[in-house]
Amino acid sequence: MRTPNMDKTYSGQHLNKKRPIWPDLKRDRYLYLLALPGILFFIIFKYVPITNLIIGFQDYSPYLGIFGSQWVGFEHFTRFFSNPDFWMLLRNTLGISVMNLVFFFPAPIILALMMNEVRNQVMKRVVQSLIYIPHFLSWVLIYGLTFLMFSQSEGLFNKLLAAMDKNTIDILSNPKYFWSMLTVQSIWKEVGWGTIIFLATIAGVDPQQYEAAVMDGAGRFRRMWHITLPAMRNVIMILFILRLGTIMDTGFEQVYLMMNAAVTQVAEVFDTYVYRVGIRQGEFSYSTAIGLFKSVVGVVLVVTANKVAKRFGEESLY
Repeated sequence: MRTPNMDKTYSGQHLNKKRPIWPDLKRDRYLYLLALPGILFFIIFKYVPITNLIIGFQDYSPYLGIFGSQWVGFEHFTRFFSNPDFWMLLRNTLGISVMNLVFFFPAPIILALMMNEVRNQVMKRVVQSLIYIPHFLSWVLIYGLTFLMFSQSEGLFNKLLAAMDKNTIDILSNPKYFWSMLTVQSIWKEVGWGTIIFLATIAGVDPQQYEAAVMDGAGRFRRMWHITLPAMRNVIMILFILRLGTIMDTGFEQVYLMMNAAVTQVAEVFDTYVYRVGIRQGEFSYSTAIGLFKSVVGVVLVVTANKVAKRFGEESLY
Protein backbone atom coordinates (compact mmCIF):
# COMPACT_ATOMS: atom_id res chain seq x y z
CA MET A 1 0.00 0.00 0.00
CA ARG A 2 1.33 3.41 -1.00
CA THR A 3 1.35 6.14 1.60
CA PRO A 4 1.05 9.93 0.92
CA ASN A 5 4.69 10.36 1.90
CA MET A 6 5.75 7.74 -0.63
CA ASP A 7 3.76 9.52 -3.36
CA LYS A 8 5.28 12.84 -2.38
CA THR A 9 8.80 11.40 -2.43
CA TYR A 10 8.22 9.74 -5.77
CA SER A 11 6.77 12.88 -7.37
CA GLY A 12 9.64 14.98 -6.00
CA GLN A 13 12.19 12.58 -7.45
CA HIS A 14 10.33 12.64 -10.75
CA LEU A 15 10.29 16.44 -10.89
CA ASN A 16 13.93 16.80 -9.88
CA LYS A 17 15.14 14.33 -12.48
CA LYS A 18 16.99 16.23 -15.20
CA ARG A 19 15.82 15.71 -18.72
CA PRO A 20 18.51 15.20 -21.36
CA ILE A 21 18.95 18.19 -23.65
CA TRP A 22 19.63 16.28 -26.85
CA PRO A 23 15.99 15.23 -27.54
CA ASP A 24 14.96 18.89 -27.25
CA LEU A 25 17.76 19.96 -29.58
CA LYS A 26 16.75 17.33 -32.10
CA ARG A 27 13.09 18.24 -31.88
CA ASP A 28 13.68 22.00 -32.26
CA ARG A 29 16.73 21.76 -34.55
CA TYR A 30 15.25 24.03 -37.19
CA LEU A 31 14.50 26.76 -34.64
CA TYR A 32 18.06 26.58 -33.31
CA LEU A 33 19.37 26.62 -36.88
CA LEU A 34 17.32 29.75 -37.52
CA ALA A 35 18.81 31.38 -34.41
CA LEU A 36 22.37 30.28 -35.25
CA PRO A 37 23.41 33.48 -37.17
CA GLY A 38 22.31 35.66 -34.25
CA ILE A 39 24.03 33.42 -31.71
CA LEU A 40 27.28 33.48 -33.74
CA PHE A 41 27.06 37.27 -34.03
CA PHE A 42 26.89 37.73 -30.28
CA ILE A 43 29.62 35.17 -29.62
CA ILE A 44 32.06 36.64 -32.16
CA PHE A 45 31.40 40.36 -31.73
CA LYS A 46 30.19 40.59 -28.11
CA TYR A 47 31.62 37.78 -25.98
CA VAL A 48 34.98 37.02 -27.62
CA PRO A 49 36.14 40.69 -27.40
CA ILE A 50 35.54 40.59 -23.62
CA THR A 51 38.64 38.42 -23.28
CA ASN A 52 40.72 41.26 -24.73
CA LEU A 53 39.67 43.80 -22.10
CA ILE A 54 42.78 42.79 -20.18
CA ILE A 55 44.86 45.05 -22.45
CA GLY A 56 43.27 48.01 -20.64
CA PHE A 57 45.49 47.06 -17.71
CA GLN A 58 48.61 46.57 -19.86
CA ASP A 59 51.00 48.63 -21.93
CA TYR A 60 49.82 46.63 -24.91
CA SER A 61 52.03 46.12 -27.95
CA PRO A 62 50.73 44.23 -31.01
CA TYR A 63 54.20 42.78 -31.50
CA LEU A 64 54.39 41.33 -27.97
CA GLY A 65 50.76 40.27 -27.75
CA ILE A 66 48.57 40.02 -24.66
CA PHE A 67 50.83 37.59 -22.82
CA GLY A 68 54.03 39.50 -23.57
CA SER A 69 52.88 43.05 -22.87
CA GLN A 70 53.82 44.78 -19.63
CA TRP A 71 51.24 44.92 -16.84
CA VAL A 72 50.57 48.52 -15.70
CA GLY A 73 47.41 48.07 -13.58
CA PHE A 74 45.14 51.13 -13.39
CA GLU A 75 47.63 53.51 -14.99
CA HIS A 76 45.46 54.15 -18.08
CA PHE A 77 42.36 54.76 -15.96
CA THR A 78 44.27 57.24 -13.80
CA ARG A 79 45.53 59.00 -16.90
CA PHE A 80 42.03 59.18 -18.36
CA PHE A 81 40.32 60.50 -15.22
CA SER A 82 43.05 63.12 -14.72
CA ASN A 83 42.87 64.23 -18.35
CA PRO A 84 41.19 67.68 -18.71
CA ASP A 85 39.24 66.25 -21.66
CA PHE A 86 37.45 63.76 -19.38
CA TRP A 87 34.95 66.28 -18.02
CA MET A 88 34.30 67.67 -21.49
CA LEU A 89 33.66 64.15 -22.83
CA LEU A 90 31.42 63.29 -19.88
CA ARG A 91 29.44 66.53 -20.23
CA ASN A 92 28.90 66.10 -23.97
CA THR A 93 28.05 62.40 -23.77
CA LEU A 94 25.57 62.81 -20.93
CA GLY A 95 24.12 65.98 -22.48
CA ILE A 96 23.35 64.28 -25.79
CA SER A 97 22.08 61.12 -24.09
CA VAL A 98 19.81 63.03 -21.70
CA MET A 99 18.31 65.00 -24.58
CA ASN A 100 17.61 61.74 -26.39
CA LEU A 101 16.13 60.29 -23.21
CA VAL A 102 13.88 63.30 -22.65
CA PHE A 103 12.76 63.98 -26.23
CA PHE A 104 13.48 60.88 -28.33
CA PHE A 105 12.42 58.13 -25.92
CA PRO A 106 8.79 59.38 -25.47
CA ALA A 107 8.40 60.16 -29.19
CA PRO A 108 7.64 56.56 -30.33
CA ILE A 109 5.19 56.16 -27.44
CA ILE A 110 3.30 59.31 -28.40
CA LEU A 111 3.34 58.37 -32.09
CA ALA A 112 2.07 54.87 -31.33
CA LEU A 113 -0.81 56.31 -29.30
CA MET A 114 -1.66 58.65 -32.18
CA MET A 115 -1.44 55.84 -34.74
CA ASN A 116 -3.75 53.71 -32.63
CA GLU A 117 -6.45 56.37 -32.92
CA VAL A 118 -6.41 56.29 -36.74
CA ARG A 119 -9.49 54.37 -37.82
CA ASN A 120 -8.88 54.38 -41.59
CA GLN A 121 -6.74 51.24 -42.03
CA VAL A 122 -5.46 52.23 -45.49
CA MET A 123 -4.31 55.62 -44.22
CA LYS A 124 -2.77 53.94 -41.16
CA ARG A 125 -0.69 51.54 -43.29
CA VAL A 126 0.47 54.32 -45.62
CA VAL A 127 1.57 56.51 -42.70
CA GLN A 128 3.33 53.58 -41.05
CA SER A 129 5.26 52.81 -44.23
CA LEU A 130 6.30 56.44 -44.66
CA ILE A 131 7.58 56.84 -41.12
CA TYR A 132 9.48 53.52 -41.27
CA ILE A 133 11.51 54.49 -44.35
CA PRO A 134 14.06 56.82 -42.64
CA HIS A 135 15.23 53.94 -40.44
CA PHE A 136 16.75 52.26 -43.50
CA LEU A 137 18.71 55.35 -44.57
CA SER A 138 22.40 55.51 -43.62
CA TRP A 139 23.73 58.29 -41.41
CA VAL A 140 25.84 59.46 -44.35
CA LEU A 141 22.69 60.12 -46.32
CA ILE A 142 21.04 61.75 -43.29
CA TYR A 143 24.01 64.10 -42.98
CA GLY A 144 23.78 64.94 -46.69
CA LEU A 145 20.10 65.81 -46.34
CA THR A 146 20.84 67.88 -43.25
CA PHE A 147 23.56 69.78 -45.09
CA LEU A 148 21.26 70.48 -48.03
CA MET A 149 18.57 71.73 -45.67
CA PHE A 150 20.57 73.83 -43.17
CA SER A 151 23.88 74.81 -44.75
CA GLN A 152 24.41 78.55 -44.44
CA SER A 153 25.44 78.97 -48.07
CA GLU A 154 23.53 76.21 -49.87
CA GLY A 155 20.80 75.16 -47.47
CA LEU A 156 17.14 75.44 -48.41
CA PHE A 157 16.24 76.87 -45.00
CA ASN A 158 18.69 79.80 -45.32
CA LYS A 159 17.72 80.40 -48.93
CA LEU A 160 14.14 80.85 -47.79
CA LEU A 161 15.30 83.30 -45.13
CA ALA A 162 17.32 85.21 -47.73
CA ALA A 163 14.31 85.33 -50.05
CA MET A 164 12.33 86.95 -47.22
CA ASP A 165 15.15 89.48 -46.60
CA LYS A 166 16.04 87.80 -43.32
CA ASN A 167 19.52 87.14 -41.95
CA THR A 168 20.80 83.62 -42.52
CA ILE A 169 21.54 81.35 -39.55
CA ASP A 170 24.69 79.26 -39.30
CA ILE A 171 23.11 76.18 -37.76
CA LEU A 172 25.67 73.48 -38.58
CA SER A 173 28.64 75.42 -37.22
CA ASN A 174 26.96 76.92 -34.16
CA PRO A 175 27.69 74.96 -30.94
CA LYS A 176 24.39 75.93 -29.30
CA TYR A 177 22.41 74.12 -32.03
CA PHE A 178 24.52 70.94 -32.17
CA TRP A 179 22.82 68.81 -29.49
CA SER A 180 19.38 69.85 -30.70
CA MET A 181 20.25 68.95 -34.28
CA LEU A 182 21.41 65.47 -33.24
CA THR A 183 18.19 64.92 -31.29
CA VAL A 184 16.00 66.02 -34.19
CA GLN A 185 17.92 63.75 -36.55
CA SER A 186 17.48 60.76 -34.21
CA ILE A 187 13.76 61.41 -33.85
CA TRP A 188 13.21 61.78 -37.59
CA LYS A 189 15.20 58.66 -38.43
CA GLU A 190 14.13 56.23 -35.70
CA VAL A 191 10.79 57.34 -34.27
CA GLY A 192 8.77 55.34 -36.82
CA TRP A 193 10.76 52.18 -36.28
CA GLY A 194 10.48 52.58 -32.52
CA THR A 195 6.67 52.49 -32.70
CA ILE A 196 6.62 48.85 -33.85
CA ILE A 197 6.94 47.31 -30.39
CA PHE A 198 4.45 49.76 -28.87
CA LEU A 199 1.87 49.15 -31.60
CA ALA A 200 2.31 45.41 -31.06
CA THR A 201 1.69 45.92 -27.34
CA ILE A 202 -1.43 47.98 -28.02
CA ALA A 203 -2.70 45.30 -30.42
CA GLY A 204 -2.70 42.83 -27.50
CA VAL A 205 -5.18 44.87 -25.47
CA ASP A 206 -8.58 43.20 -25.13
CA PRO A 207 -11.07 45.17 -27.31
CA GLN A 208 -13.79 44.47 -24.73
CA GLN A 209 -12.04 46.88 -22.37
CA TYR A 210 -12.50 49.70 -24.88
CA GLU A 211 -16.12 48.67 -25.48
CA ALA A 212 -16.83 48.70 -21.76
CA ALA A 213 -15.17 52.10 -21.43
CA VAL A 214 -17.31 53.47 -24.28
CA MET A 215 -20.44 52.13 -22.56
CA ASP A 216 -19.35 53.99 -19.43
CA GLY A 217 -19.05 57.21 -21.39
CA ALA A 218 -15.24 57.42 -21.56
CA GLY A 219 -13.86 59.52 -24.41
CA ARG A 220 -10.76 58.81 -26.48
CA PHE A 221 -8.41 60.55 -24.11
CA ARG A 222 -9.76 58.69 -21.07
CA ARG A 223 -9.56 55.34 -22.90
CA MET A 224 -5.97 56.14 -23.83
CA TRP A 225 -5.05 57.20 -20.31
CA HIS A 226 -6.79 54.40 -18.37
CA ILE A 227 -6.48 51.44 -20.81
CA THR A 228 -3.82 51.90 -23.47
CA LEU A 229 -1.06 53.48 -21.38
CA PRO A 230 -1.36 50.99 -18.48
CA ALA A 231 -1.09 48.17 -21.02
CA MET A 232 2.13 49.71 -22.33
CA ARG A 233 3.64 50.47 -18.92
CA ASN A 234 5.63 47.25 -18.52
CA VAL A 235 7.14 47.52 -21.99
CA ILE A 236 7.97 51.18 -21.45
CA MET A 237 9.72 50.37 -18.17
CA ILE A 238 11.83 47.58 -19.68
CA LEU A 239 12.87 49.73 -22.64
CA PHE A 240 13.67 52.60 -20.31
CA ILE A 241 15.97 50.38 -18.23
CA LEU A 242 17.71 49.15 -21.38
CA ARG A 243 18.02 52.73 -22.58
CA LEU A 244 19.81 53.70 -19.38
CA GLY A 245 22.37 50.98 -20.11
CA THR A 246 23.37 52.75 -23.33
CA ILE A 247 23.48 56.26 -21.88
CA MET A 248 27.25 56.40 -22.47
CA ASP A 249 26.80 55.44 -26.13
CA THR A 250 25.75 58.38 -28.27
CA GLY A 251 26.33 56.78 -31.66
CA PHE A 252 29.73 57.24 -33.26
CA GLU A 253 28.70 57.60 -36.89
CA GLN A 254 26.09 60.32 -36.40
CA VAL A 255 28.28 62.48 -34.15
CA TYR A 256 31.41 61.97 -36.25
CA LEU A 257 29.66 63.04 -39.45
CA MET A 258 28.09 66.12 -37.88
CA MET A 259 31.29 67.21 -36.13
CA ASN A 260 33.40 70.08 -37.44
CA ALA A 261 36.11 72.32 -36.01
CA ALA A 262 33.63 74.94 -34.84
CA VAL A 263 31.60 72.53 -32.66
CA THR A 264 34.34 70.24 -31.33
CA GLN A 265 33.93 71.43 -27.73
CA VAL A 266 30.30 70.25 -27.66
CA ALA A 267 30.61 67.38 -30.16
CA GLU A 268 33.54 65.32 -28.87
CA VAL A 269 32.14 62.29 -27.01
CA PHE A 270 33.64 59.06 -25.70
CA ASP A 271 33.02 57.20 -28.97
CA THR A 272 34.76 59.75 -31.18
CA TYR A 273 37.55 60.20 -28.64
CA VAL A 274 38.21 56.44 -28.59
CA TYR A 275 38.38 56.43 -32.39
CA ARG A 276 40.73 59.39 -32.50
CA VAL A 277 43.06 58.20 -29.74
CA GLY A 278 42.76 54.43 -30.08
CA ILE A 279 42.56 53.92 -33.84
CA ARG A 280 44.27 56.94 -35.36
CA GLN A 281 46.97 57.31 -32.70
CA GLY A 282 47.36 53.61 -31.91
CA GLU A 283 46.84 53.85 -28.11
CA PHE A 284 44.99 50.56 -27.84
CA SER A 285 45.33 50.08 -24.08
CA TYR A 286 44.20 53.61 -23.29
CA SER A 287 41.14 53.39 -25.54
CA THR A 288 40.28 49.96 -24.13
CA ALA A 289 40.30 51.42 -20.62
CA ILE A 290 37.86 54.11 -21.78
CA GLY A 291 35.60 51.49 -23.33
CA LEU A 292 35.68 49.44 -20.13
CA PHE A 293 34.73 52.51 -18.11
CA LYS A 294 31.71 53.08 -20.36
CA SER A 295 30.63 49.45 -20.00
CA VAL A 296 30.90 49.51 -16.20
CA VAL A 297 28.80 52.68 -16.01
CA GLY A 298 26.16 51.09 -18.25
CA VAL A 299 25.98 47.94 -16.15
CA VAL A 300 25.71 49.94 -12.92
CA LEU A 301 22.86 52.04 -14.33
CA VAL A 302 20.95 48.98 -15.59
CA VAL A 303 21.31 47.10 -12.28
CA THR A 304 20.33 50.19 -10.25
CA ALA A 305 17.32 51.02 -12.42
CA ASN A 306 16.23 47.39 -12.32
CA LYS A 307 16.36 47.30 -8.52
CA VAL A 308 14.47 50.58 -8.25
CA ALA A 309 11.78 49.29 -10.62
CA LYS A 310 11.37 46.08 -8.58
CA ARG A 311 11.22 48.06 -5.34
CA PHE A 312 8.29 50.11 -6.68
CA GLY A 313 6.54 47.04 -8.04
CA GLU A 314 7.18 47.78 -11.71
CA GLU A 315 8.24 45.36 -14.42
CA SER A 316 11.98 44.62 -14.41
CA LEU A 317 14.51 42.79 -16.57
CA TYR A 318 15.15 40.03 -14.02
